[in-house]
Amino acid sequence: MPKYNTRFELNVDDVDLIETALRSMQSKAGDDSAETQKIRALLGRLHNQKIFYRPARGVYVSG
Repeated sequence: MPKYNTRFELNVDDVDLIETALRSMQSKAGDDSAETQKIRALLGRLHNQKIFYRPARGVYVSG
């Protein structure tokens, strides 16, 4: 039985393009449709996989 590919080689530009396309689809799908809910869930999973970096030294002011 074949296995799923668990390693993806996407760069930052690829992920940005995917997010832009999903946001475009979301705006066309409507507010309460099942497709919109799936797109929102996928965008959330993409966001949660991002790693946000802070400077290692010095003063860091967030916000």
